[in-house]
Order: sequence, then C-alpha cells, then structure tokens
Amino acid sequence: MEDRFNPVDDPDIHLLVETVPFFKGLPEEILGKVTCHVVTRTHPSNQVILLENDWGGSVYFIVDGWVKIRTYNLDGKEVTLNIIGKGEVFGEMAALDEVPRSTDVITLTKTKISSIPAQDFVDLINNEPLAGVRLAQLMGTRLRQVNRRLRLREADSMSRVADTILFLAEGQGKRSEGGIEIPNLPHRELSSLSGLARETVTRVLTKLEKKNLIRREQDVLLIPNPQALERTIN
Repeated sequence: MEDRFNPVDDPDIHLLVETVPFFKGLPEEILGKVTCHVVTRTHPSNQVILLENDWGGSVYFIVDGWVKIRTYNLDGKEVTLNIIGKGEVFGEMAALDEVPRSTDVITLTKTKISSIPAQDFVDLINNEPLAGVRLAQLMGTRLRQVNRRLRLREADSMSRVADTILFLAEGQGKRSEGGIEIPNLPHRELSSLSGLARETVTRVLTKLEKKNLIRREQDVLLIPNPQALERTIN
C-alpha cells in the first residue's frame, strides 16, 4: 500500500502549517493534498515577488518577514496599499478570479515565503468548507482595514501616523517585556501607507518619541503602551 503524504515529515511544510492561521484545524489528509507541491524560498530585502499584470500561477504564504503591497496612482507615484508579515497570505484573488494581478509585492526585510500552485488552492477552497470560511474571514479583515484607513484620511497627521503604527502592531506586532514591537520601517514606507509626506511622518515620529509613546532602535519600533498611543487618535 502506498504511504500517504504527511505534511509534518517536511520541515518547511511543518513550519508553514504551524505559522499560517489559514491552515489551522484542516484535516491532515487535506493538508497533505494542498501542500504536496509547496515551494519555499528565502528572499533578500527589496526583492520583487510579484508584479502587477502577472498571471496568478501561485498563492503565497509568508513564513517569516515583511512585504509591501503597492500600486501606482495616475501620476505614477508609488502608493503602498498594505504591509503584511508572518502568517499572512497574498496572491489568492488572482488565483480565484483567473485574472492578472492588480498590485506589486516587494519584500521589506529578509523574507521566507512558501507558495502553492493556484489550482491546488482553488481545489482546497472548493472542497474544504473550513478553508472557505477562512477565506471569507480573510476578506472581511481586509475590508475592515480599508474602511479604517478611509475613516482617517481626513484626520490630522498625528492621528494618521499613530493609526498606521497601531495597524501594523495589531497585524504583526510581537509582544515583549517593554510592549509591542514592530520592524522600524523606513519613513518612506510609513509615509506611503499613511498618505503623508515623508517629512511629516519624520516630524510626528519624533513627537511621539518625545512623549514616550514609541521608542525607536535600529531595527525595532517599540510601543510601550498601545492604549496610550491610541488616545492620540482624534
């Protein structure tokens, strides 16, 4: 009798299943089918993973690191739509719609990414109800994120920068003894994500640091008290 594929036999696949919430609770047999063609690679910072108008041949899962989702406005200016990290999924919509991709994806840090063929992902959604629920939850989360940013687009600069930091912390922050840590991203990324000029972002970050609402080190931005930072949002 042929042995069934066991996803936990492969260290990369085991790490993928343990890291990505999308796979939590799926039956072992289903996991074996969806991960049997997984490819895992580690990418350096500032590497393009996907380009707008590419066809959706794969779906991607971030095992470690950060990427930004970007597009360009009518003036050709880069616009960061989102920054996502460990445990997140991207590229799923092009796989489901069978249309070219609508955004670029670029690594912000050294990033480990696993990918599965688009058809394996589509088969999973079609045949496993829990996977369909997970996809609906993912779409709901992203819609709430868009609504949140739209509500704050007319707010003052302090509110917009504080909300951007909290947005990143809620999605990917790591708890430590001193608070919640997120990567100390370049100001241009926070500028694009918040819709503010880079100089404005730099000025606001300095103010927040003087008020002890954030602390910046070489690679880490620490939020000692997220509730206190949230109170700066009008």
